[in-house]
Amino acid sequence: MNELELKYGCNPNQKPARIFMQQGELPVTVLMGRPGYINFLDALNSWQLVRELKQATGLPAAASFKHVSPAGAALGLPLTDAMKKMYFVEGMELSPLACAYARARGADRMSSFGDWIALSDVCDASTAAVIRKEVSDGVIAPGYTEEALEILRQKRKGSYNVVQIDPGYEPAPIERKDVFGITFEQGRNNAVFDEHTFDNIVTKNKTLTAEQKRDLILCLITLKYTQSNSVCYAEGGQIIGVGAGQQSRIHCTRLAGNKADTWHLRQHPKVLGLPFKEGIARPNRDNAIDVYISSECEDVIGDDVWAETFTRQPEPLTEAEKKEWLARYKDVCLGSDAFFPFGDNIERARRSGVSAIVEPGGSIRDDQVIETCDKYGIVMAFNGLRLFHH
Repeated sequence: MNELELKYGCNPNQKPARIFMQQGELPVTVLMGRPGYINFLDALNSWQLVRELKQATGLPAAASFKHVSPAGAALGLPLTDAMKKMYFVEGMELSPLACAYARARGADRMSSFGDWIALSDVCDASTAAVIRKEVSDGVIAPGYTEEALEILRQKRKGSYNVVQIDPGYEPAPIERKDVFGITFEQGRNNAVFDEHTFDNIVTKNKTLTAEQKRDLILCLITLKYTQSNSVCYAEGGQIIGVGAGQQSRIHCTRLAGNKADTWHLRQHPKVLGLPFKEGIARPNRDNAIDVYISSECEDVIGDDVWAETFTRQPEPLTEAEKKEWLARYKDVCLGSDAFFPFGDNIERARRSGVSAIVEPGGSIRDDQVIETCDKYGIVMAFNGLRLFHH
């Protein structure tokens, strides 16, 4: 099959719509559901991301995509007890691939609501069980066990979108797209990241640990498939904050940093101990947690709201407590898809615990940016490669 008709394009008024191959067969097979135009944009971009993460690290990888940018991406590393609770997977049997998706989904659960999922490996029953409990549009993977497919059939009365991709498929080296009737053509971005990515360390601090290099590579591969401008923060083998599609780089840095701060605060004992009523749905929990973290609770959560959500009025998480908690985190990595034009980005990154940075370099103010890193002992590598994605 070299063509698949879609219900409509980006919007219902955009018809007809299809995906097709000019030569050869489509490398994707729809096993369940009826994926749409945006679903396939998410599926194909997210598949490239997890495939490259697996190739770069040797670990299973997962991504959670919304509107053609990742809300989260992660490697299949074990979860702490706090993570299991904050990701709502306590008591579940978790394979490495299931850990990867729980982490990817948990990076920014508000943004991941209704996500598209990509898995680097064959979807097993453990991963399918995690997916079944989340509000999601669909999943792409190189294969599915029969048990996993049976679990996924329980979503949306069997209409959940499940796509299988040929793991051996390689696209043509030239890619094209039409805009306003005009065809654009360019070579594919085949950049690969490895140890040599960090050959040019420009700060006084020259030390990058193996874990930092892993997380910086995770940042760079994620940025390759994030709508530009983009900045992302990573820690412990997962992305914890993405700032995508902003016109100003400092806005990317702030947005991603705020998300990273929220991810850290979700591990605060007061947040983990919120007295939710039994049976409160996961999205409602996520919304309540976001409100609780973003304010001193008693000023925002009124009696009518907390009475529906909690068994009692939560004790506020004060600004002083937030500041004290966030000061604990000092091993965050940061990647940028283009150079930082000013040192204000470093100042903001430091507030979220960033200790290692990779960016292309090339600004006329590189010296100012390097000086700001040196002021805080941050190690920064120039990789010399811009990663715009549109």
